Amino acid sequence: MPSTELPRQLSLIDAASIVVGIIIGAGIFLVPSLVAKSLPSAPWIMAVWVVSGILSFCGALAFAEMGAMMPATGGQYVFLREAFGPLPAFLCGWTFLVVSMTASMAWLAVSFCRYLGYFMHLPDWGANVVGCALVIVLTWINYRGVVLGAWVQKIFTGAKLTGIFVLIVAALLSSHTATASVPLTRPIRFGDFGVAMISCLLAYDGWVNMSFVAGEIRDPKRNILRALFAGVALVMIVYISANFAYLSILSPTEIAQSERVGADVADRALGPAGGAFIAATILLSIIGSLNGRFLTQARVYFAQAQDGLFFKKFAEVHPVYKTPSFSLWMQAALSILLILTGSWNFLIEYAMPAIWVTYAVSVAGVIVLRRKLPNLERPYKMWGYPVTPVLFVIAAVAFVVNSGIENPKPTLIALGLIALGVPAYFIWRRPTSS
Repeated sequence: MPSTELPRQLSLIDAASIVVGIIIGAGIFLVPSLVAKSLPSAPWIMAVWVVSGILSFCGALAFAEMGAMMPATGGQYVFLREAFGPLPAFLCGWTFLVVSMTASMAWLAVSFCRYLGYFMHLPDWGANVVGCALVIVLTWINYRGVVLGAWVQKIFTGAKLTGIFVLIVAALLSSHTATASVPLTRPIRFGDFGVAMISCLLAYDGWVNMSFVAGEIRDPKRNILRALFAGVALVMIVYISANFAYLSILSPTEIAQSERVGADVADRALGPAGGAFIAATILLSIIGSLNGRFLTQARVYFAQAQDGLFFKKFAEVHPVYKTPSFSLWMQAALSILLILTGSWNFLIEYAMPAIWVTYAVSVAGVIVLRRKLPNLERPYKMWGYPVTPVLFVIAAVAFVVNSGIENPKPTLIALGLIALGVPAYFIWRRPTSS
């Protein structure tokens, strides 16, 4: 009989690199432009990045409490199952598979090919080939063992942090200074801040993924909290420092008008080599983020299958490499299908509202589990409880509602795709083996 358990092989550094490596993708190079369009003021720009980081930090602390209490493979899926039952848990995994996670991986692979175009011309078919090859290579790495995947994650996380650090230092030391910004013609409204927060929260997204490998982290009662705390805190420092550096080179008005903020800052701070430098840094960032997603996300389908809510094959563990091998390769196959058909472009519009629905329900699970399982050992208790989880849930609901107001069609379709999981749940539900 094949093993159905995944060994604990991930260290604290491995877990922290997963957090940092997944969160920091291309967002910090592109999102500042969207923020500046809503908030054309340097103090307000810095404020929204700080507030968004604190909100994400609160979400991470909620997952730290649940992860240390229930350090099982599948993370968020397991938390929802224990707090609300199997149906909401299944809908979480369903949402990841059919709406968000595979689409986001396909989008990252396609984005990699677009930035690779800075160094070489790729026809459409060539970009598809490169994107599919990247998916296959990263899947093979993580198929061969979680330790190998973690080493790749640490290498690319270190490389991208080095690139961003060089950019920040070069900008701060540059003789170029930002020109005077256009004076505000109206006061900043609360709605403006909320719209800017949407973009910032997208840039901070990814901290949840470490929970998917909670069952493979050594000394989880201590290391889950440490990895989430250190990882999200480091990302906050990087993001705030990067925005401070951007504002030292470009005014809020220039940032708002730029389609490639990171590249424009690099051009001014590093000269002609700036464009190539930032393109290379973004490529490293994308590889690190994509590798982290392949390393973690297949564990959700693995946990579902163990509960009898998905094909049994997805619960298999490779006898030599000790990885959810079938789950990994099927995840790759679906990502490749989305790349070749272009369906990722359709799904990515609906991904974020769907993901934040699961975030709101998951963090609410902290409150439910405190009442449902009051005597269960909690090596860590969420700071600021119950205020912090309540504030996070309110902010997450506001995010989804705002998405529905600003982009009603994608949000309604996202909620509809989640609802389609209800009949699927009853199809898959069957008694689990004891």
